[in-house]
Amino acid sequence: MLICFFYIEGIVHKEFVPTGQMVNGKFFCIDLKRMRENIRQKHPDKWHNNCWALHHDNAPVHMYLIVQQFLASMKMTVIPQPPYSLDLLAPCEFFLSPKMKLKLKGQHFDIIEEIQTISQDAMKTLT
Repeated sequence: MLICFFYIEGIVHKEFVPTGQMVNGKFFCIDLKRMRENIRQKHPDKWHNNCWALHHDNAPVHMYLIVQQFLASMKMTVIPQPPYSLDLLAPCEFFLSPKMKLKLKGQHFDIIEEIQTISQDAMKTLT
């Protein structure tokens, strides 16, 4: 599984979930911390002006109390997705996923590391 945070100018943070790791609230909060650090380092103008917001879908982990408390404690602006809204699909549904699928179409992989390498190469071409 790939967790990816991106915006119009490219990928901000990506992380492959280790095999056997469950994406629970604690794991997602750790990943959100890494994403915040990447924004601070790679986009200091956006960080200092606090001119960025997190838009995520209705995945259960996004709604966990521990995640909501973390977002509130970090004063992160979150643009929630209305339930079952076809008009406001998460950007990965119409941007990232289809483009990644096109790049990987027709390829066969023997090991997870190979999938990860090819996926990362494909993501580099999307920006």
